[in-house]
Amino acid sequence: MPRSVNSVASRARRKKILKRTRGNFLSRKNVWTVAKNTYEKGLTYAYRDRKAKKREFRSLWIQRINAGARQHGMSYSQFMGKLAKQNVGLNRKVLADLAMNNPQAFEALINSVK
Repeated sequence: MPRSVNSVASRARRKKILKRTRGNFLSRKNVWTVAKNTYEKGLTYAYRDRKAKKREFRSLWIQRINAGARQHGMSYSQFMGKLAKQNVGLNRKVLADLAMNNPQAFEALINSVK
């Protein structure tokens, strides 16, 4: 019995990867083994950086809240501690947005916890 290799499925699998590596540089877009490695490495980076993005944004929010709080004579840790004591249910993302885009509301918040 002759060997069956199912070239239709093999070609489809390769085309799928090559389609996803379009736009890459030199052989990374059209040489199968290089493109496959590039694609798999890209998926690894994407997974890793979805986690890193969360850390980076939290860090940015903390810096913005700290800068806003220090303009009113309070450190970040003091401000967050007083917010927690008074059960203010605003997260860091919202607080950072207030500090940047609505300083009057942020100042009112600081005055309410002082």
